[in-house]
Amino acid sequence: MRIYAPDHEVLNALRGTNIELLVDVANEDIQSIATNPSAAANWVQNNIKNYSPAVKFRYIAVGNEVSLSSSIAQYVGPAMERIQSALASAGLQNQIKVSTSIAGNLLSVSYPPSQGSFSNEARPFIKPIINLLVQNNAPLLVNVYPYFSYIGDPVNIHLDYALFTSQGIVVQDGSFGYRNIFYAILDAHYSALEKEGGSNVDIVVSETGWPSDGNPPAASSGNAGTYYRNVISHVKSGQGTPRRPRTGIETYLFAMFDENQKLGAETERHFGLFFPNQQSKYGISFN
Repeated sequence: MRIYAPDHEVLNALRGTNIELLVDVANEDIQSIATNPSAAANWVQNNIKNYSPAVKFRYIAVGNEVSLSSSIAQYVGPAMERIQSALASAGLQNQIKVSTSIAGNLLSVSYPPSQGSFSNEARPFIKPIINLLVQNNAPLLVNVYPYFSYIGDPVNIHLDYALFTSQGIVVQDGSFGYRNIFYAILDAHYSALEKEGGSNVDIVVSETGWPSDGNPPAASSGNAGTYYRNVISHVKSGQGTPRRPRTGIETYLFAMFDENQKLGAETERHFGLFFPNQQSKYGISFN
C-alpha cells in the first residue's frame, strides 16, 4: 500500500494489519528536511518510529514526481541522505529503504529500450540519487503509465501493446522481444540506470493505472479493467522483463478510489479500482 503523506489516522488504522507500506515525504516538506538538521529526525520519530513495528514500513519516497524545474529538485538528494541518517539513528536502516518516485519524463531516449538514457537536464538530479540507492541497496521508484504513452502517440503505440493484449512481439530490440510497453518502459529505465552506474539498482513500480472515463475511447471502463487485470497477472507471474528475466516486479496500482474532487484533467478523477462510495469498478481479484 502507498500513501502520499504520513497521515496519522491512516497509520493508526494500519497497526497490526501486516500490510507493508510505502509512505511519502510530501514534496512541500523536502526543502526543510534537507536544510534543517533536526527536521529529518523529527519526521522519522513522529511518522515512522512512533508506529513501528506495529506498522510495517517498507519504503520512504522522498517526493513524488518532483519536476526538474521545481525549486525543490535540488533538495531531493540531500533530503534522502537526511532521512537515511535519521533511520540509521533509529536503528531502522535495514528494515526501511529510502528512495524517490520519478516520472518517465526524465528519460531523453526510451526507444528502443536498450538505448534508454536520462536526459542531460535530468542527469545532475538523478546521478546523486542513483549513487545513494547503490550505497544503500535501495530501489528506484518509477511511475509507469502505458495509458499516457498510448494517448501521446497512438499512431506508433497501438492499444494492444499498451493493454498487454498483443498476440506477438511488437518491438524487437536485439535479442529482446517486447509484447507490451509496460516491460519496454521498465527496461528503458534499467538501461538508463546502467549507464549511470546503477546496474544493481532494482525498480519498483510506484504507480501504474488506467482511467475509466474522461477521454473516450481510450479511457473506458473496458480498457481500464483489461489493463488492471493484465498488469496484475504479469507482475504476479514472476517472469520479469526481457532485460531482467525471472525478477519480480513489485508494483503499486494507482489508485484505490476514484478521486472525484481532484483538480486537473477529467481522467485524473477516474483511476480508482473503486468508486468513492467503495463500490468495486472491476471486481478485480489478486488471488
